[in-house]
Amino acid sequence: MREQAAAQAQTSSPAEPAPRPLFDPVAPQAHTPAPPQPSEPTTRSAAPERLPAHAVLAGKRRRRSAKNLSRSTGAALAISALVVGTALPAIGMVRASDAKSANSASADIRAQSFTASGGVLPDVQVHGTFAATTPSELSAMQAATAAAARTGVASIAKPGQVIYPMATGSYTLTDGFGAPRTGRSHMGQDFAAPIGTPIYAAADGCVTLSSESYQGYGVTVEIAHPALSGSNAVSTLYGHMDYGTRAVQAGECVTAGQFIGRVGDTGWTVGSCLHFEVHINDSAIDPLAWLESNVF
Repeated sequence: MREQAAAQAQTSSPAEPAPRPLFDPVAPQAHTPAPPQPSEPTTRSAAPERLPAHAVLAGKRRRRSAKNLSRSTGAALAISALVVGTALPAIGMVRASDAKSANSASADIRAQSFTASGGVLPDVQVHGTFAATTPSELSAMQAATAAAARTGVASIAKPGQVIYPMATGSYTLTDGFGAPRTGRSHMGQDFAAPIGTPIYAAADGCVTLSSESYQGYGVTVEIAHPALSGSNAVSTLYGHMDYGTRAVQAGECVTAGQFIGRVGDTGWTVGSCLHFEVHINDSAIDPLAWLESNVF
C-alpha cells in the first residue's frame, strides 16, 4: 500500500531539482546582468579635457599678474596710510577750548589756517602821518610834502584850511586896507617883518602869477582859490617879496600853509614887508576882515 502510494506520487508530480550550492568553485558562475544605469550627458566627456599649452601658460601669467597687482596695491595703501597718518595731525589740530570760544582766534601752533571771529581785527601797523581821507586831499598832502622837501620849509597848515600868510609872532601889522597913498588908496594889508621871513599860501589853490617884477609890487605871487569861490572867484596876492625866493611857478597847485617865498623890499615900498591882497571877482576887499571871517 505504501509502495503503491509512493509510486503514485512519483508519477503525478515532477521531481524537484536538487538544491544548488551557493558557490561552486568548479562550475562557472552564471552572469547576472547589471541593472540599467542612467546614461551620462553626451556633452560631458568621460575624462577631463586637457587644455592646450598656450592656454595653460596664459593662465599662469594672469595669476602671476594678479599676485603682483595685489602686492602693488597693498604697498600703495600702506604708503597712503603712512602719509595720511603723518600729515593729518598737522592740518587741523585746534584746541577744543579755543574752537569753542566765540571771541578767540587763538589756534594750535600746528594749525595751517583758522577763521577769526567777527570781533577780531587784524593788527595793521600804519607808517607815516597822513591825515588825508580823499584822493584830492592825499594829492595835496603829497604836493605839500614835495614842496617842503624842495624848499626846506615845512607847511604850517593842513589842506582845506585858511590861515594868515605868515606865522604868528613873525610879523607886525602896519598899513591896512584903504590907507592913503599918492593918487590912490592902499589895496591890501602890510605885514612888516625882516627880510627873509617865510611867507605861506593862505589857502589851497593854484598859482596864476609868479614874477620877479610885477608893476609896483616887485617880486610877486598870485594864487586862485577855486575851493573857496563858490559862485565868486577868490584870489590872493603876495607882493614885495625878496628876489630869488619864489618857491612856486605859475600853473602849480599849492596847499594852505605851503611855503611860497620870503619877505623882501622890492617894488614901491618903504621897508621890508609882505603886501597881502584879497580879490573877489577881481575886486580888492579888506584882507584882514576876510582872514578874520575865514580863519578858524
